[in-house]
Amino acid sequence: MFFNNERWHNFDVHSDLSNLNKESLLREINHLLIATNNQIVEASHIIITYGTSWVYRNKHTNKLVANCHKVPQNQFDKELLSVPTIEESIQNTINLIEKINPNCTIIFTVSPVRHIKDGFVENQRSKANLIAALHSTFDNLHSTKSYFPSYEIMMDELRDYRFYGEDLLHPNQMAIDYIWERFVENYVSDEAISSMNEIESIQRDLSHRPFNPSSESYKKFQIQLDTKINNVKSKFPFMNF
Repeated sequence: MFFNNERWHNFDVHSDLSNLNKESLLREINHLLIATNNQIVEASHIIITYGTSWVYRNKHTNKLVANCHKVPQNQFDKELLSVPTIEESIQNTINLIEKINPNCTIIFTVSPVRHIKDGFVENQRSKANLIAALHSTFDNLHSTKSYFPSYEIMMDELRDYRFYGEDLLHPNQMAIDYIWERFVENYVSDEAISSMNEIESIQRDLSHRPFNPSSESYKKFQIQLDTKINNVKSKFPFMNF
């Protein structure tokens, strides 16, 4: 941990965790480590999305950082990870997950968000290294892991700018919904899709704000909503609305 701009930081975590108090930052990091470990142990599926091959190396420690925390740029070297280096990292990730959860299904994908701050050519080089490393790893594993082509869907099927947000870099809601539909088609069973639709209907009803809460029509609406919730909870008792 280090002190910069009147706050304590850690190069391994996001700046959202940065704190005025060093001990508080340490407690929060340790809490997240334990929580993340528990989630990995219990997960049936883990989806890992890679964003960029460009990384920043701290000159003082010679280690890669997850966040520079607005430390002066001259304290870092920017570099592009090679395909073999990324392959090794992917395999290490798989090994670590399978060590504590050997039955977990792991799905990899590459983020469709373009990192244009690196440059157009640099962004393409970055994504190309990620995709090459992923497919090379899967070839070695005889395709025992799964790859979902969210980046390819965005670049090829949704290549029109009407599918982007105002910054022309991030997918807009239409694109997000389309990619989600493709994901559901490939990974979710018909039975689970039916349950998802039921739950989505309930969530919409729960977010409804009545014009007149004391009206008879709203009371009927509430009764119908309670019936929907009870029907779902009878099939999935662990669900909490």
